[in-house]
Amino acid sequence: MSNLPIIIVTEGSDPAPLAWLRERAKVIEAGPGSPEFDAALPEAAALVVRTYTRVNPELLARCPRLKVVARGGVGLENIDVPACRARGGEVVFTPDANTLAVGDFVIGYALQLLRPWAFFKERVYDPKEFKRIRDTQRGSQLNELTIGILGMGRVGRRVGRIAANGFGMRVIYNDLVDVRDRLDFPAESVGKDTLFSTADIVSLHVDMKAGNENLVGAPLLSLMKPTAILINTSRGEVLDDDALADAIRHKRIAGAAIDVFDPEPPKAGYPLLGLDNVLLTPHMAARTRTAIENMSWVVRDVIEVLAGRQPRYPAPR
Repeated sequence: MSNLPIIIVTEGSDPAPLAWLRERAKVIEAGPGSPEFDAALPEAAALVVRTYTRVNPELLARCPRLKVVARGGVGLENIDVPACRARGGEVVFTPDANTLAVGDFVIGYALQLLRPWAFFKERVYDPKEFKRIRDTQRGSQLNELTIGILGMGRVGRRVGRIAANGFGMRVIYNDLVDVRDRLDFPAESVGKDTLFSTADIVSLHVDMKAGNENLVGAPLLSLMKPTAILINTSRGEVLDDDALADAIRHKRIAGAAIDVFDPEPPKAGYPLLGLDNVLLTPHMAARTRTAIENMSWVVRDVIEVLAGRQPRYPAPR
């Protein structure tokens, strides 16, 4: 057992992948800043992280034996990939793990914002109220709408596929690269201004590349229809929440659904609190049982790297 590599898991894991890893390594579950984490760093061969562990040069300097950093998830913003590789280490992740879960969540968000549900639970509506709600509340059919997808990566394509093939929606998108050969559904590439001015639903699916902070702010929001909604399940940093709150308060757009924040969790004065037709969820889009297990299986690539083999999902170079 003493010859097994030491692997630190900082933010938990699904039980099955964790048990699999324990058969092949000495696993230490400890968060950054804890005594157990600090004590294990000098001997650690691998770090398995998720969203909130920052792997930067300062941390890497404390890990002289580190060979691989694994991100159980899609985004790599919390990992300094060039710094890891400059030290001879590898970075692996799970780019396909939560694509289906997040795509489904986005469509669920849209349905909740665009259809008045008028749920009742503790008591039935009296006959007059029952009839009033039924006679006055109206929603939109998705087949009549255009969805604009900012960032046509894996999740963006999943959303577009559901929208086009499942609901008969028109799909427009904007991406920095030409993704036409990756699309198996009808979709039109447009400029950002056209996307924001045309779409009835704007769904954000961009990462935190340099320059993307507050990418969606007052200039783009001002182009949206007063009946349109915005959904963000990508990164909190890409959206100017103050500008969005102002647009909703003044009814320049109809609503929003936000699952990611900067900082996370948001502070008490978060500007979108208490607004009508705003849905706020605590970073839940990827939290299905299957997606969590899929993300946790990043440990397979950890063992591949430690064994001197090529991982299936190395971070992009």
